Amino acid sequence: MDFTEPEEHRLLREAVAAIASRFGHPYYAAQAKAGGRSTELWDAVGASGYLGVHVPAAYGGGGGGITELALVAEEVAAQGCPLLLMLVSPAICATIIAAYGSEDQRARWLPGFATGELRMAFAITEPDAGSNSHNLALTATRDGDVYRLNGTKYYISGVDEAESMLVVTRTGVDPDTGRGRLSLFVVDTDAPGLTAEVLPVEIAAPEKQFTLFFDDVEVGADRLVGTEGDGLRHVFLGLNPERIMSAAIACGMARYALDTAAAYARERSVWGVPIAQHQGLSHPLAKAKVEVELARLMTAKAAWLHDHATHHATDRATDRATDHAGVAAAGEAANMAKYAAAEAALAALDQAIQTLGGNGLSSEYGLADLWGMCRLFRIAPVSREMVLNFVAQHSLGLGKSY
Repeated sequence: MDFTEPEEHRLLREAVAAIASRFGHPYYAAQAKAGGRSTELWDAVGASGYLGVHVPAAYGGGGGGITELALVAEEVAAQGCPLLLMLVSPAICATIIAAYGSEDQRARWLPGFATGELRMAFAITEPDAGSNSHNLALTATRDGDVYRLNGTKYYISGVDEAESMLVVTRTGVDPDTGRGRLSLFVVDTDAPGLTAEVLPVEIAAPEKQFTLFFDDVEVGADRLVGTEGDGLRHVFLGLNPERIMSAAIACGMARYALDTAAAYARERSVWGVPIAQHQGLSHPLAKAKVEVELARLMTAKAAWLHDHATHHATDRATDRATDHAGVAAAGEAANMAKYAAAEAALAALDQAIQTLGGNGLSSEYGLADLWGMCRLFRIAPVSREMVLNFVAQHSLGLGKSY
């Protein structure tokens, strides 16, 4: 067990931070307020191959894992630019397609993920399903060589920035359990019959949220990813990376907040001394720092467990998650990392704002406008209550509570 960060990871962090720092929080905030997009930042990070560090090398990627992609997400967020699309497009969609897509699908989409030129949204959430994926109601019905999709999706990020999206649908019902049999399809965002409406939220971010209406949207059978009816298993392979990336972004935001607060506290002088010397301010920031570092450690562990439980070879017979015990351990760690990072980030941001006093609410210092994003991670992509349910049931053997 070696906790020394490898040289290649240190260099990756430095390179990504150097790119993101050219934009920084002022750019991010300006795009969010203007209803714009973070396209220039995304393209700059992608052009250097950093959005595809986990894509198999055979398709132009870096051949790494979620460990490396999480480092990229954290460093971008640490510059005050938490990009939600990073946990959706490369982390969820690319991971699932690399593992379960056909060879034609891999050749079609993975090179775009490797360069960041392809942006793919992920559509799973529905108004009446909540955290219960078995209750998804959007249907995909086979009609000759095509499927027809009908239903609604809710809180889908970045649809206006993506060329396509990976949609989770119901293609049947298990006669023994009554639960839906799920299947995944890649659907173009401009497909006829698909309507996207902006869902207004009080979160200052370039990525917008959408409600999607599918009215007999036609999708070719070649857009089915994986096996029909086995989509829930396919989705689970993408959910651990989603949680890990959420944790990484939250940790990055926390670092940004603490760096901002510490710099201010060292420079701001009241009664003849810097306010950093007052334990009433320094101790809460130190406590937040400890909690953030613990969350970062758990995030690194979760990423390592995921990568070592999942094969990255291009041979479909060997690149699936065959280490079931390892996948279970990764799932436990991913949930814990997401929980810890969300709690630590919100506490760090709150204390950073408190340290700056009135200036903490000033647009000039770029803290208060991150509150909505930090608060979001206590809810999504999985709520803190569902994480606690998971830990109580699977880690402590206390039984299922829902």
